[in-house]
Amino acid sequence: MIRIILILLFSFPVALCAQTYQQLSEKAIEYIEMDSLHKAEELLLQALKLEPKNAKNAMLFSNLGLVQRRMGEYDKALESYSFALNFAPLAVPILLDRAAINLEMGNTDRAYTDYCLVLDEDKQNKEALRRDYPAARIDYNRLLELDPQNYSGRLGLATLEQKEGKFKEALEILNKMIAATPEDATLYIARADVEREMKHEDLALVDLEEAIRLKPSSADAYLLRGNIYLTQKKKALAKTDFEKAISLGIPPADLHEQLKQCK
Repeated sequence: MIRIILILLFSFPVALCAQTYQQLSEKAIEYIEMDSLHKAEELLLQALKLEPKNAKNAMLFSNLGLVQRRMGEYDKALESYSFALNFAPLAVPILLDRAAINLEMGNTDRAYTDYCLVLDEDKQNKEALRRDYPAARIDYNRLLELDPQNYSGRLGLATLEQKEGKFKEALEILNKMIAATPEDATLYIARADVEREMKHEDLALVDLEEAIRLKPSSADAYLLRGNIYLTQKKKALAKTDFEKAISLGIPPADLHEQLKQCK
C-alpha cells in the first residue's frame, strides 16, 4: 500500500498537491489543450469538490462536459452540461452543447427544446436556426408583416438566407440595414460572415475592422477574423485574435482546435 501511494504521489503531483480552485481550473485547461483528457477531468472534478457552490462552476461543468464528450462518455457529458445549466440556466453556449449531445444520442425532442431556449435568448443564433429553418422562416415573415422594419426579423431572415446558401438575398437585407444603422457593429459582423462564405475574405476583413472600431469588446468579431486569418495561413494574426476573443469571454476550450492549428 505504501509503495502504491508513493507511486501515485510521484505520478500525479498536480492532483495531490494542495491547490486552490483557480489553480486547478487553470491547470485543467492546460491539460485540455494538450489533449490529456483524463487528467483534465480529474482536475476539474477536484476543483468542483473543493468549491461546490462557486458560481464559476458553470464554466467548470461545461469544460467537464467537453472533456467527457471528447472521450465518448456521452451520458456523463450530458449530465455535466445539465449541472452547468443549474448555475447558468440561460447560457447559450452551454445550451447548444447540450443540444448537440442530445442529437448525437438520438434525443431529438430534448435537443429541440434546448434550441428553442437558445432562440428565446438569441433570436439570430445560427446553430439553433439551422435546426428548424421552416418554422423560423414562418415566424420571421409573420413578424415582418406586422413590422416591416423590425430589427430581429430582418436580421433573422438574413441569417436564414445565408444558411440556405442565398448569399445575394442575405447581403441585400444586410446592406439595407447597415445603410439605415451604420453604427451597428452586429450588422457588420453578420455581413462579414456572409462575405467569408462567398470567399470574399478581403471584404469580410474590412467589415470586421469596422465592427471592432465600433465595438472593441465584440468577441464575435475577433473570433470570425481569427478564423479568416487561419484559412489564409496567417497563424500569428489568427492566434492573436483567438486570444483576444478568449479575453472577452469565449471559453478557451471552444477554441482548442483553432489554437492547435496556429502552432
